[in-house]
Amino acid sequence: MQTPTQSAASPWRVRDFRVLFSATALSQLGTNVSYVAVPLVAVTALDASPGQVGALATLSTLAFLFIGLPAGVWVDRMRHRRILIGADLARAVLFCSVPVARQLDALTLGHLYAVVLLNGCATVFFDVGSQSALPQLVGPAALVRANSAVVSLQAVGNIAGRGAGGGLVQLLTAPVAVVCASGAYLASALQLCALGRGDDTPRPPHTVRLGAQIAEGVRHVLGNRELRALALTAALTNFGSQIVTTMLPILFVRELQLTAGALGLFWGAGGLGLLLGAWGARRLAARLGHGRALGLAGLVLAPSGLLVPLIDRGPWLWIAGTAWVLVLFKTGVDNVLGVSLRQRMTPDALLGRMNATFRFLLTGALAVGAAVSGLIGELAGVRATLWVGGALLAVNFLPVFLSPVRSRRELPQQQTSVTFSRTVPK
Repeated sequence: MQTPTQSAASPWRVRDFRVLFSATALSQLGTNVSYVAVPLVAVTALDASPGQVGALATLSTLAFLFIGLPAGVWVDRMRHRRILIGADLARAVLFCSVPVARQLDALTLGHLYAVVLLNGCATVFFDVGSQSALPQLVGPAALVRANSAVVSLQAVGNIAGRGAGGGLVQLLTAPVAVVCASGAYLASALQLCALGRGDDTPRPPHTVRLGAQIAEGVRHVLGNRELRALALTAALTNFGSQIVTTMLPILFVRELQLTAGALGLFWGAGGLGLLLGAWGARRLAARLGHGRALGLAGLVLAPSGLLVPLIDRGPWLWIAGTAWVLVLFKTGVDNVLGVSLRQRMTPDALLGRMNATFRFLLTGALAVGAAVSGLIGELAGVRATLWVGGALLAVNFLPVFLSPVRSRRELPQQQTSVTFSRTVPK
């Protein structure tokens, strides 16, 4: 992969960043279309219960708990280009199997469970690999701008992808929407073939045991007060938002008798908030300071999560939708500034394991949140589930707000070295 000079102020000057960005755009389209389409396949075609929808969402993120930490070691050892292409091809094949099974009248919940679980495994490698490659592609000077571009892309994906997913389900049925997701992943893999083959990432010695290398990454994150606070805030955000979003298909389609298109628009509105937060993050950091922007955004915006459970037909749909936009605006700010901070606080040789540790914690929170959502939905109903999720979203800012992150004005100089654990025989 190409490595820019540290003086490069714009990531767009780096060809490999442009390639990675365009491939990520296609991958995000596939992810967001499938995010809407797969649970709606379960609800409309297989008459899934709240517990089964919760299980589907749980399995979609469970891979991060099983292989998330080892994946960080493997990413630090392997070429990022191969990892990214292989992950996209795997996801394309998996989602293509859903409409094929539907056409053969062989689609079952078990099939969907297997697809989302294996898709999660591929997503582990794609997410960790892309976040680990980014700092090496653009250099420290352009890192915040690059992260802002990627988070903005994710937000646009939420708007366009989830809106398109809802529309495709409404117009062409959910299995056809899943076909479109498969095609987007295939196009992303083809685009990544243009990524440079050179990769100068320092590789840890293979004589170090897997467990020792995993432990280094975990200690790096949990042993640092700032990184630990960022991880806890992001985990609470994911936990609360997953509890809410897991129940939204049932709330919209069954209880409120709204269309799949309306569900896609609601999720798309949240994507707009994420986009605006990503766009505004750099300006907020310049005006308030990097850490203070993170702390104040949470203090002001997080309590709006308590309005999301009020969602209903009529004006309350708009009130809850506005609250959802504010929640996601705060998430957009967190994603740009928090990810930039943790990347700058991590040596290149630990980037894969640092990102994997964060992904393990954050996506683990998604898995647990989906399971908790399904359980509460079965025992206490959809509305009670939404209130639990909204309350968690309202307090998610506290770990960062009460940590040294709040007083940090500038990003630190990136660490350039790391001491590996002692070598042991294979």
